[in-house]
Amino acid sequence: MTRRDMLARCANGFGGLALTSFLAREAQGKAVNSLAPKQPHFTPKAKSIIFLYMDGGPSSVDTFDPKPRLTKEHGQPFGLKMEATQFNSRGKTLASPWQFQHYGQSGIPISDLFPHVARHADKLCVIRSMTSAFSEHTNANYFLHTGFGQGGRPSMGSWINYGLGTANQNLPGFIVLNGGLIPPGGLGCFSNGFLPAAYQGSVFKYGDKPIANIGRTETTPELQQNKLDLIRKLDTGVVDRVGRLDQIESAIANQELAFRMQAAVPELMDLKGETEQTKKSYGLDAEFRNTGTFGRNCLIARRLVERGVRFIQLTCPGGNGDRWDQHGGLKAGHEKNAKSVDQPIAALLTDLETRGLLDSTLLVWMGEFGRTPFAQGSNGRDHNPFGFSLWMAGAGVKGGTVYGGTDEYGYKAVDKRLEIHDLHATMLHLLGMDHTKLTIRFSSRDMRLTDVHGEVIKDILA
Repeated sequence: MTRRDMLARCANGFGGLALTSFLAREAQGKAVNSLAPKQPHFTPKAKSIIFLYMDGGPSSVDTFDPKPRLTKEHGQPFGLKMEATQFNSRGKTLASPWQFQHYGQSGIPISDLFPHVARHADKLCVIRSMTSAFSEHTNANYFLHTGFGQGGRPSMGSWINYGLGTANQNLPGFIVLNGGLIPPGGLGCFSNGFLPAAYQGSVFKYGDKPIANIGRTETTPELQQNKLDLIRKLDTGVVDRVGRLDQIESAIANQELAFRMQAAVPELMDLKGETEQTKKSYGLDAEFRNTGTFGRNCLIARRLVERGVRFIQLTCPGGNGDRWDQHGGLKAGHEKNAKSVDQPIAALLTDLETRGLLDSTLLVWMGEFGRTPFAQGSNGRDHNPFGFSLWMAGAGVKGGTVYGGTDEYGYKAVDKRLEIHDLHATMLHLLGMDHTKLTIRFSSRDMRLTDVHGEVIKDILA
């Protein structure tokens, strides 16, 4: 190679490098909308999910899994080998204080705790064979919400937001309607984890003003717009210098979303357009305060579904109720919790069906685990992760069905045993996503909600 050839080739090479750098900066300069709607992997059955989270662990043998043997052997030594429990207080066999009746054409047995929900038996797919890998609230909550028993992983709502975006650019795609009780594990249950920060859950507190500082504080709209334009210009300058960073992009997205929410949130929370009959059906006028609290959030959930929000989670109300965590006083505690949620959930099912939304909305009712069929003390139940119940209704699931089963005491899943990963895989499937393909590269491997586990529960699909 002559000296002239070498200089010519090197010059062309340097020019190519410069062009590559220039194009990269141009690509970085283009705005990316993290929440833009995305195409699912295949045609979905559901457009939205309402997750009715029953904090603390409802007792399956007192709600949706009747066990006559408990009544027959009440007060006697428990008939199976007992595993270690959270408090290692393992008492005698404890019968359910409530009767079960068969409802609907399907004849599903439902406890007297839920007279309103029972009228919708033919819509419910009751799963009696769910299990958890953890028996302590915090770890079990992380496992239920993120598929991993420790904090730091993305919540299922964040994964759904990441996979599908949001159909409404004026509201977050993942909203938590907090009735007063944040689960053990705290806000980590709604975290984006290692996903971009734009996908974290937005927690709306109870009341007409669910988000602090959402209202416009400037004296004129023009002044506020000028400030937003300045912030956008400053953010763009940082991007030009250091490139795109998730923290900066998420801050920009949050500022712009908050600006749009100033109009969308007050309109969402204003129930003046709802009929008095609708409000009454949800229990907004109920004497028991928690019924009204949960009822209002159920009504807001329906309004969020109408507005295209992908994932809505409801937490239990605080105040004069408690979590479903009755280590003592089972009868009084479970009756308060059921009274809080029974009428509102039934109204939500009716309302969604009447408006033609139930066919595209999936409802999931469950806690982080169940409770033991033997007593803790004389009138309570300890945590039981070995076999517990949940139900699903709406888009894509077979109503009026029972799937799986526990042993004759309701202690352990023995028929069609499931894990939380199977539930997550099924939820994603109904939204049109293959859980094995919804991944993000992190820590040198492709991460997903179901990790390396999970199978779609095909037998419950309509």
